[in-house]
Amino acid sequence: MKVLVTGGGGFLGGAIVRLLHQRGDTVRSLTRTHYPWLDELGVEQTLADLADAAAVARAVEGCELVIHTAAKAGIWGRYADFYATNVLGTKNILAACRQHGVPRLVYTSTPSVVYGGKDIIRGDESLPYPSRYSAYYPQTKAEAERLVLAANSPELATVALRPHLIFGPGDSHLIPRLLERARQGRLRRIGRRAVQVDVTYIDNAAYAHLDAADRLQPHAPCAGKAYFITNGQPVDLWDFINRILELAQLPPVTKTIPAWWARTLGTLCETAYWLLRLPGEPPMTRFVAEQLSTCHYFDISAAHRDLGYYPRLTLEEGLQRLAQHLRPAS
Repeated sequence: MKVLVTGGGGFLGGAIVRLLHQRGDTVRSLTRTHYPWLDELGVEQTLADLADAAAVARAVEGCELVIHTAAKAGIWGRYADFYATNVLGTKNILAACRQHGVPRLVYTSTPSVVYGGKDIIRGDESLPYPSRYSAYYPQTKAEAERLVLAANSPELATVALRPHLIFGPGDSHLIPRLLERARQGRLRRIGRRAVQVDVTYIDNAAYAHLDAADRLQPHAPCAGKAYFITNGQPVDLWDFINRILELAQLPPVTKTIPAWWARTLGTLCETAYWLLRLPGEPPMTRFVAEQLSTCHYFDISAAHRDLGYYPRLTLEEGLQRLAQHLRPAS
């Protein structure tokens, strides 16, 4: 079939594109940047911004499935920028799917849409959206997720996936930022309590999208619902971080700051950056302090039941592949 992948040149989108290509689907990618490696795979590239409704409609035309992974992620920035990509862009995708009769839409969401700053222990899909968010990214992703799920109909079947902390070779966000802070000596453990979190190896996150696409149809059990996607193996956050640092031949995190101080510091930094219009992003934010000092891991039994999803690679296998990627060239 012909599939449009938004963000097809990115970390997750690229992994999905490769899997679709391997199984013989015809793939079109919608991104703002041209990627030569997509040309090598024979992927048709449409260069446009998600906020451009006409361009989005052209990209969607002729497709039988849309996998919408593109988003503005991050812990800092203007609300208008997050809204334009995450909310308005998703509205444009939905409108284009209706306009061109696309029957299926798989949307990439995030577990952060249900995160309110407190522990989540084996959370399932019954968790409500919180009354407040500490960052614009989860706030706008939650708004977009609601739009996608509300759009489910006999003409357009929709499903939302919430992969948690995707890691692996090719990551340009999570692990590079972690390693950069470690090299600069700016990495600190937040609090001393044991913090358990879920992670998802990149291939597992990509396979989950194909699983969802293959099960999705009008009136299917998964239609109009959201699902948590993880490796199914919660880890101790700081042990996991230190393992990645070890793979990169960096020393472990040894310095600690109290969780209450990290949250206070996050508030102070955000206030200073807004008032003084400082460039870049604050060294600490409320969202980061909360994420690094609380548990958040999830029950993926619903995804297994309704999507047929299961982690193809174990955590250890994922870490071994990451180690090969991080190993310096001899």
